[in-house]
Amino acid sequence: MRIFKLLLIIAALTLFALACNNAATNTNQTANVNTRPAVPTPAADSTPSAPTDEVAIGRATYAQFCIRCHKPDGTGGLFEEENGKKLKVPSLREGHALKHTDKELSNQIIKGGEGMPAFKGRLDQPKIDELIRFIHKEFQGQSTSPNNNANTTPAH
Repeated sequence: MRIFKLLLIIAALTLFALACNNAATNTNQTANVNTRPAVPTPAADSTPSAPTDEVAIGRATYAQFCIRCHKPDGTGGLFEEENGKKLKVPSLREGHALKHTDKELSNQIIKGGEGMPAFKGRLDQPKIDELIRFIHKEFQGQSTSPNNNANTTPAH
């Protein structure tokens, strides 16, 4: 039943993202119907015309690995494991998540602890960095540009 709910949430998020992309495309096409075509310039031809989602990789990683415990909105809360053990999952929107440096968040993701599984063997450092950027932007309202501790690569 939990897997069904997770799949349902992922499907809903995917459909929502697709609907948003289609709405933006339709709006752009409708807006250009009654206008003269622009004369292409060499600079315009060399730049991409569609904006890119700067946290797409982090969003996908969150949907695959984190959403089950931290919830779609990042609020966390009580979570019951398959063995019946109950965990209090921290919010990514407030509290300690706001106080931790990127390096500390990265280490938590890599090593796990306090009920959180370790993702060292499942996520590489670039995906972890993208996940942290996603958390900052979507849940904490911060810029996705590097902050005071952008170097999240752990020392070996």
